[in-house]
Amino acid sequence: MADAIHAIARQVRPHTAVLLADADDPHAELLTLFWGPQFDREHALALWARFSQQQPVEAVPLLPELLSVGARFDALAPGEQHRLRRLILRHRALSE
Repeated sequence: MADAIHAIARQVRPHTAVLLADADDPHAELLTLFWGPQFDREHALALWARFSQQQPVEAVPLLPELLSVGARFDALAPGEQHRLRRLILRHRALSE
């Protein structure tokens, strides 16, 4: 399952810079997406909507990617979901 976590990270990494560019705490935004037992699609759509207002053409292909990340996360076992959250927290600590 570690491969599944790495696949999610690889898939979401290119998009975090643009989606979270205006965020005060990008790691908190990521944790919001992955905190519960299911990917927070409502929050993801809000982030996407904010980005799409600024860059509508670039935002179009991003939506299916976000939904795909959500589906991958939802398919993880609870322990693997928790591991992904810990990785985000560790990255946050290293970047401060």
